[in-house]
Amino acid sequence: MKVGVMIEPRLPGAVEFAQRAEQAGVDSLWAPEVWGYDALTGLAYVAAKTSSIKLGTFVVQLGSRSPALLATSAMSLQVLSGDRFRLGIGVSGPQVMEGWHGVRFTKPIATTRETIEIVRTVTRGDRLVHDGQVYQLPLPDGPGKALRPMIVPGELPIYVAAMGPANLRLTGAAADGWLGNTFMPETPEVFLDPIAEGAREAGRSLSDIDLVAPVALEFADDAAGEKALARKHAAGYAFTIGAMGAGGSANFYNNAFTRSGYGEAIAEVTRRWQSGDKDAARAAVPDDIGRRTNLLGTDEMIARRVGLHADAGIGTLLIKLDGDFDAQLAALRRLLAIIG
Repeated sequence: MKVGVMIEPRLPGAVEFAQRAEQAGVDSLWAPEVWGYDALTGLAYVAAKTSSIKLGTFVVQLGSRSPALLATSAMSLQVLSGDRFRLGIGVSGPQVMEGWHGVRFTKPIATTRETIEIVRTVTRGDRLVHDGQVYQLPLPDGPGKALRPMIVPGELPIYVAAMGPANLRLTGAAADGWLGNTFMPETPEVFLDPIAEGAREAGRSLSDIDLVAPVALEFADDAAGEKALARKHAAGYAFTIGAMGAGGSANFYNNAFTRSGYGEAIAEVTRRWQSGDKDAARAAVPDDIGRRTNLLGTDEMIARRVGLHADAGIGTLLIKLDGDFDAQLAALRRLLAIIG
């Protein structure tokens, strides 16, 4: 089992944390992209200050850059880091894409598939020609030319943040890795069966895909402490459940939780949140949603959950931490000792 860590390179002390995490044996660092800070710039700085730890984006939103620009930016970082970069991509949702980027949220599966195809074309060093539903390169009604990228061809691992069945099948067919928000090892088939199906259709197997499960890590002294942590993390999902599908928009998190067996609870949380009773919505999120999507509790409890993830086929636990960097490093070392 490998351990990755979420990092925000812009924060004071983050680069020193990255260096200490590398020394401790952490396998990879992953930077988010939000409406305010991009992921690639910060990772380039971290790459200059580290030597062996892998670096990934979690995730760049498709449509915010042209696929060709995404490919060339990713390859620039791959060369600068000494082949340590992993490109994590995702379609985000209509609120972000249409509200922040001014890009219509349409054909998310085709957008993901065609972006992967175009990025692969560029990284191979092939002349860029693409005739798709979303992207046509060169544009058929203008003076554009089919250009060959000015790069040395190389490998670029692509990871997809996918939750819906169609996107999961595409991940199995075309990606090198999966970034699995809301994964629960008690119901792995919800996500892994579609990935395996897509892999088989492409002549691959599930073992060809690096399966990454993001999890918060918090230690507790006893069962009562674990229960309090589960309640805290469950309540934290209320915004995701209640607000991200507002206005008739698709809520991919809710759909995933429903497929995992929480449909009635999710509907109730949504109803309470959208009626304005946010405290009641937080209280209505089942504790097990907070418990099963994270690593919470005593060393023994966390060891058990690590084992469940390993048995399900997860290859990397992507750790999300709170607190100052010293506390985060202490928690990481404690987890690495448990795994070791």
